[in-house]
Amino acid sequence: MNNDIVSHPSHYVAGRKYEPKDVIRDWDLNFNLGSAVKYISRAGRKDDALVDLEKAKQFLEFEIEALRNERKASVYGSDG
Repeated sequence: MNNDIVSHPSHYVAGRKYEPKDVIRDWDLNFNLGSAVKYISRAGRKDDALVDLEKAKQFLEFEIEALRNERKASVYGSDG
């Protein structure tokens, strides 16, 4: 197997200056936000654009839910 297919897949690098993995690391994004960036960056380049954007949306929803839960916990304490 060609190492570039694994290390630098064309749907992330073709015609780009930066790979999403490098942007995600540089921006210090967590898993949910990094996954959203990844799917947005490859939308229509690997799979159907709509599928990739739905995946990105799902990871944004995961992050929103996590932030809401953190805020509830800080307002009501860990028992609320």
